[in-house]
Amino acid sequence: RLPVPKLEDTIRRYLNAQKPLLNDDQFRKTEELAHQFEKGVGRELHEQLVAQDNKNKHTSYITGPWFDMYLKAREPVVLNFNAFMSFNPDPKSEYNDQLIRATNMTVSAVRFMKTFRAGYLEPEVFHLNPEKSDTEIFKKIIRFVPSSLSWFGAYMVNAYPLDMSQYFRLFNSTRLPKLNRDELYTDEKAKHLLVLRNGNFYVFDVLDRDGNMLKPSEIQAHLKYILSDNSPAPAFPLGYLSSENRDTWALLRKNLLDNGNEAALQKVDSALFCLSLDDFPIKDFVHLSHTMLHGDGANRWYDKSFNLIITKDGTAGINFEHSWGDGVAVLRFQNEVFKDSTKSPAINPQSQPASVDSSGAVQKLHFKLNDALKAGITKAKEKFNATVEALSLNMIQFHEGGKDLLKQKKVSPDAVAQLAFQMAFLRQYNQTVATYESCSTAAFKHGRTETIRPASIHTKKCSEAFVKELSKHSTEELQKLIEECSKYHGRLTKEAAMGQGFDRHLFGLRYLALSRGIALPDFYQDQAYARLNHNIISTSTLVSPAVQLGGFGPVVSDGFGVGYQVHDDWIGCNVSSYPTRNGKEFLQCIYKSLEDIFNVLKGKK
Repeated sequence: RLPVPKLEDTIRRYLNAQKPLLNDDQFRKTEELAHQFEKGVGRELHEQLVAQDNKNKHTSYITGPWFDMYLKAREPVVLNFNAFMSFNPDPKSEYNDQLIRATNMTVSAVRFMKTFRAGYLEPEVFHLNPEKSDTEIFKKIIRFVPSSLSWFGAYMVNAYPLDMSQYFRLFNSTRLPKLNRDELYTDEKAKHLLVLRNGNFYVFDVLDRDGNMLKPSEIQAHLKYILSDNSPAPAFPLGYLSSENRDTWALLRKNLLDNGNEAALQKVDSALFCLSLDDFPIKDFVHLSHTMLHGDGANRWYDKSFNLIITKDGTAGINFEHSWGDGVAVLRFQNEVFKDSTKSPAINPQSQPASVDSSGAVQKLHFKLNDALKAGITKAKEKFNATVEALSLNMIQFHEGGKDLLKQKKVSPDAVAQLAFQMAFLRQYNQTVATYESCSTAAFKHGRTETIRPASIHTKKCSEAFVKELSKHSTEELQKLIEECSKYHGRLTKEAAMGQGFDRHLFGLRYLALSRGIALPDFYQDQAYARLNHNIISTSTLVSPAVQLGGFGPVVSDGFGVGYQVHDDWIGCNVSSYPTRNGKEFLQCIYKSLEDIFNVLKGKK
């Protein structure tokens, strides 16, 4: 189970995170409020939270508040919450054809779903010592141990089973807009796929009456039929509505339902997933990021648990809605789909589509729109275009070193990437600001994420040495500063992964106070608390053989959204921003920071 940290540990960690962001007077005030909270109302809330947690052993203390946080948010999901991960191309270039890849990935996705529902999907396990635990012998033995004891057997060999409770929401699921709080909807009985092309909606069954998958050649035939349909784009594409403010969208959806569109919407909501087929090739990585993060607004349904997007040249990616689950569940799905579709593709470039009547099997959805709905779509489109217009996406690849060299120098690769972001921001804006790094707590039942706070007194000291007084320090001194940052970051990461951060605990206590009608404690009304939760640098990382790059929008209007990957011999980084920040310059500063750090580690200055 996810532990509730001790209150004194949370307050200590909170103050450590505040220290680099405040001057002495501000810090003294924040420290005083924190200690008052710890001795007074915070203690009472903490005891209530622990008691409530003990009564609800089937779940975790963060589950309810976290779902609420996402589902009560009224901002559009696109750019504010949905993230993307793009697939690497198929190693066999002739398989990167839109129809072939769409067929193979759809088949692999259905195979994954059927394997999962049948209870045959291999458990997700974090192996600290893979030589011992990631072996056939261990799997054979552990299979026969009753589940009440098997986790203990796994712990003995340093293998940690991860929570998979989110996985069922991958399929047949949608976030439904409702006033004040959205709902998650899942209908596992539905057998059809939703396909979007040119803003038009199509559905066809991919499972038969007995739940068996259609022949791949039939799926290929239906997709070919959709790709060759030359009906024009709708004058009022419905997709834009899923990019609206959630209350606005909830009212428009009610209008849609009242206007005779219930059956069509039901098809959209219950579909296995949404396959979006785009009619253009990808020009470069920036174009790729724009396409996968938001696209044109007409050819996406942002409320589906995920959209599998495949462009004209067979480039593929996933855009996923975030309330139902976190990156780890989507990444597992993506890894399996990539592996299966490239190693055991269902069709090949010579495969012929089955001669079936696709015009009968594929249903094109038609929506009845009144003037209010047409006006609503037009307005949603204008807002969407304006937001996207303001968004910048930029990226760099640093090829002067990566994970191998950093490990050889005994420093944490993630710590170095995070240090480079701190250094870059200091160089560009001459300040240290609230920074967020996401860390999965899937090692616990119903765990979600915890925050790592990469901005510390150590990164601040090190950044200032590099940016402001490089000539004053010897290479050895600078190396020592990097090592201190690495050690501290390693500790924060370990604490977060073990459910021992402070962000979720404080969030849970605040949520409890509000839900019980208690006046919000002064601690939460401190400007410093608000500033720490205004995450100007929001970061997330993943490395996988299936994924080319991933990214998300800034979480605040004056922030950066930083997706990064530390590979064996290079580092990739992409940054999203709005006009108040210059993402291109930030990346140049990150590049310079990485160069400086690597030079110092190599013994040069």
